[in-house]
Amino acid sequence: MKTIISETELVLNADGSVYHLNLLPEDLADTVILVGDQDRVPEVSKHFDNIELKKHKREFVTHTGTLGNKRISVISTGIGTDNIDIVLNELDALVHVNLKTRELHPNPKGLKIIRIGTSGAIQASIPIDSILVSEAAVGLDNLLWYYENSQNLELPNLAKALKLSFIKPYFVKASQGLNELMPAHWTRGTTVTCSGFYAPQGRQLRNAIQNPTFIKDLASFQEGNIWLTNFEMETAAILGLSQLFGFEAISINVILANRMTHEFSQQPSFKMQEAIESVLTHI
Repeated sequence: MKTIISETELVLNADGSVYHLNLLPEDLADTVILVGDQDRVPEVSKHFDNIELKKHKREFVTHTGTLGNKRISVISTGIGTDNIDIVLNELDALVHVNLKTRELHPNPKGLKIIRIGTSGAIQASIPIDSILVSEAAVGLDNLLWYYENSQNLELPNLAKALKLSFIKPYFVKASQGLNELMPAHWTRGTTVTCSGFYAPQGRQLRNAIQNPTFIKDLASFQEGNIWLTNFEMETAAILGLSQLFGFEAISINVILANRMTHEFSQQPSFKMQEAIESVLTHI
């Protein structure tokens, strides 16, 4: 019996493209670079030898082109795991679903997904302006628990260490193959994905936060060979959904701040451009 996905489960635009990304299957390359900021998309695609496609809807900007003999798409996701849920599901639909018949493809293609974003270190030993490869990630956002067969490792001891009973941390690994493509001198670590920028990352402005020692508790946590190096707002969702959908994925983090030493980068644009150029060289 054929599986046909309904119009309310997979919403399409009038031209047959997926609803938010506004993309057709032929618009998407097998290698996809994800960036948060839509203004960062042309900072990646300016290095392409040729740009064949530019599409834009809401915060989702896509440029597809070629660099040498490799076809690459770069897509802006916006901020947060809620946007990652949209982007990864629509990427999955582009390669796993025949959008005309709404039936599943019998032989879908895989995707290689590389996030390039900014992050804050939670270990004093990690310098600002360094680049960190997420070999794994811990999600404090709960997104993956909405999916069956997540095959993720729950970390109940982390919830206890953070004194936050309402979270259920999950643990996911990045693609080892993509990890090995990245420069050996870049730092490797386990990235924490938070559900917000202020209180969920231990920032306190006018209102008190539930755990004032949140950052120190993260930094001191260790379970087996898991220790936490940095945090941001997308990586665990990208790695987790990619694992579910059969994609290879990795996250590259430009360390702009160190929350333990209270330092912030004075050259964020330069370091981001360095990361972009190096990733394009190595893939």
